[in-house]
Amino acid sequence: MHNILTSAFFRLFSRHRQYHFSEYLFMKVLVCISHVPDTTAKINFTADNSAFDKNGVQFVINPYDEFGLTRAVWLKEKQGASITVLNVGTAETEPTLRKALAIGADNAIRVDAEAKDAFFVANQIAAVVKEGDYDLVIAGRESIDYNGGQVPGMLAALLKWPFINACVSMEGEGETYNLVREIDGGKEKLQASLPFVVAGQKGLVEEKDLRIPNMRGIMQARSKPLEVKSPVDTEAKTQTGVYSKPAPKSAVKMVDAENMAELVRLLHEEAKVI
Repeated sequence: MHNILTSAFFRLFSRHRQYHFSEYLFMKVLVCISHVPDTTAKINFTADNSAFDKNGVQFVINPYDEFGLTRAVWLKEKQGASITVLNVGTAETEPTLRKALAIGADNAIRVDAEAKDAFFVANQIAAVVKEGDYDLVIAGRESIDYNGGQVPGMLAALLKWPFINACVSMEGEGETYNLVREIDGGKEKLQASLPFVVAGQKGLVEEKDLRIPNMRGIMQARSKPLEVKSPVDTEAKTQTGVYSKPAPKSAVKMVDAENMAELVRLLHEEAKVI
């Protein structure tokens, strides 16, 4: 009798567990991670200004991507989602991926290729998404090095998924989410069903809520899987010709408070703001 009851309970528990997993725990989230120079880094160029000089530059997780990663960790804690972080780059980007693992991601993927342009990167991510059967992709609105803001939209187009750009809020469970994005002059409320692509920014979480890797997370990150994939064959659509720094700021010009004509002339002819 005891064995019969135990068997019946096990079958009932298994059915409940299977439903619970399919509803929540098997939600697969892919977070795109860009490996970017720290904002305090001094930027220089080499090879006749055709290449970025990486010497002495500290690299970090792209801040917009960090907002997305923190939101994904919340989904993991609330719904049991699994988190994979992805970067398209060479081996030098792996410390950044390890930091993302220490923050709370479960595993990492690096597509072993130089990030040539937005179309190339979007195609690499799309290939990973299709192969991994992910439910949600979270990316930053843009990377702070090139500020192109193209990859998330291109990715959504390649996948034929809905796309929410400049997202500042994402709440929901299961299949349906309520989202808010910034638009010119205000904010727009949207509702989307999985799968979809989100390009996040500050507001998706606040800066005070960003996760800092603790010692336990750092130690666990060392043993979490980091898979290296070969890139898919994709032709880059753009090439970098030359880099240049912004023109240095000119010296401040003082204008006598009574000399309104000179102030107007300077604003019109030099500042070109009127």
